[in-house]
Amino acid sequence: MDRQQLRQQMRADRRALSRQQQNLAAQRLCRQIARSAPFQRARRVAFYLATDGEISPKPLLELALKMGKACYLPVLHPIRHNRLWFVRYRPGCAMSRNRFGIDEPHDKLNPRVPAWSLDLVLLPLVAFDPQGGRLGMGGGFYDRSFAFKRRIAGGHKPRLIGLAHELQKVERLSLASWDIPLEAIASDRNLYRCG
Repeated sequence: MDRQQLRQQMRADRRALSRQQQNLAAQRLCRQIARSAPFQRARRVAFYLATDGEISPKPLLELALKMGKACYLPVLHPIRHNRLWFVRYRPGCAMSRNRFGIDEPHDKLNPRVPAWSLDLVLLPLVAFDPQGGRLGMGGGFYDRSFAFKRRIAGGHKPRLIGLAHELQKVERLSLASWDIPLEAIASDRNLYRCG
């Protein structure tokens, strides 16, 4: 199965989960990550708003806010093609829809930070393997935004953890040269340490 076929199959599988299955998975995911050292130590954490059947980090976002962590969401960069900014999120902050129909904090009203200044980034994926391979939606937004991680030997910031339903796991992904490896992948069932 090629990357595009795998992408279509995994997206269909995760969209087929019921609302109850999605809610249970989100709660289990929260428990997996909440007790991890990278989450406990992080002060600046980037999340995403789930769409298209993605596993939701919302319970973890709510916990992070209660813990006093600075929480950020990705925003499409208005000038640099296929790159992300990270904008501070607070409950009730002004939101707007991007060209993909995903809600983003309004970047003129909320502080934004560069990707390298984050401590922890929790990112969505379409498929993963236990070695840290990640198949995204195909736009390369996260790979381009975190390409600097390939150039910095031993650089630990930010830590990148992919989030997925366990059903999105495959034995092995063929990776492209531009794919940014993840340090861990958390599912509703396991935490895979990869890096």
